[in-house]
Amino acid sequence: MKILVTGGAGFIGSHLVEALIERGDEVVVVDNLSTGCRENVNPQTELYELSVGDLGLADIFERERPDIVSHHAAQIDLRRSVAEPLFDAQENILGSLNVIVNSVRYGVRNFIYASSGGAVYGEPQYLPVDENHPINPTSQYGVSKHTVEHYLHSYALQYGLNYVVLRYPNVYGPRQNPLGEAGVVAIFARQMLGGERPTIFGSGDKTRDYTHVSDVVSANLLAMEQGKNAICNIGTGVETSDQEIFDALAAALGYDSAPLYTSVRPGEIQRICLDWSKAERELGWRPQLLLKEGIAKTVAYFRAQE
Repeated sequence: MKILVTGGAGFIGSHLVEALIERGDEVVVVDNLSTGCRENVNPQTELYELSVGDLGLADIFERERPDIVSHHAAQIDLRRSVAEPLFDAQENILGSLNVIVNSVRYGVRNFIYASSGGAVYGEPQYLPVDENHPINPTSQYGVSKHTVEHYLHSYALQYGLNYVVLRYPNVYGPRQNPLGEAGVVAIFARQMLGGERPTIFGSGDKTRDYTHVSDVVSANLLAMEQGKNAICNIGTGVETSDQEIFDALAAALGYDSAPLYTSVRPGEIQRICLDWSKAERELGWRPQLLLKEGIAKTVAYFRAQE
C-alpha cells in the first residue's frame, strides 16, 4: 500500500514511517519541517517539504494517489494556541481540512487522524476518561483538534470517507521535540543532562497519561486495518504526576538537584488519564510498555544524543 504521512518528519510521525517501511509499505511524507527534522525522515520515503495548508498539496495527491492518509501534522504547542489562536486555527483546522478534502477527491480509502485525548475533554468529570465523556476543551489547541473530528464525521456522511480518530495521551520517547506541554519528558531529560534545573508548573501534582511512542505506533498500524468511523482513546489509564516524571528521570539519570516550581500555565487541565478499552474492542490494541521501561529507553536515547 501507499501511505501518505503528514508530519512524518516529526516525533510520532517519523516512528510511524519507519514501522510502515519495515512492514513493506510505500510511504510519502508531507512536512514543512517547522518542528520536524529532516534527519528524522527515512531515506526510503519521498519527502515533500510543504505545509498541509498549502494549495500545492493537491498536486502531491494527484501525483502520489495514496491508499491511506495518516494525518499527524499540527501546531502542537498549547501555549502558542492560547497566545496565537488564529495561527493555531489556520494550521490545525484549515490545514487539516485541506488534507481531508484532497483525501476525498483522490479516493483515499482510510484516513487516520491524530487527535488529543489530553486536550479535547477539558477538566475531567471522572477518571479514567472514556470517549463518552463531555467535550469541554479549556484551550484553543483542544478546540482546534476536536473541530477536525466534526469535519471527518461530516465527510464520512457526505462522501463515504472512512476514518479513525486516535485521541492521544502524553506521548513520550526517542526523538521527542521539547516543544509544547506534552514534551515534558524530553524537556526534563535534556535539562538534567545539561546540568539545568527543570521547572515544574504548579506544585507537581498535575497528572497526565504517559504512553510510549511504540504503543502509539502500534495503534496507528491497527487503525489502518481495523475500525470504521471510530474515535478511540489511546493511553494507559494511569495518572502520572509531573513530580513522578521528574523523580523517575532523576533516578534514571543520577540527577540530584531539586526542580524549580512556578505558577500553572493558562489553558492546562489539572488531571487526566484515558480509558483505552474501546481501542481494544475496535482495533485490538492495548498498551504494552510500562512507564519505567519506557523512561529507560527514552533516557538511553537522550544520553546517546548528548
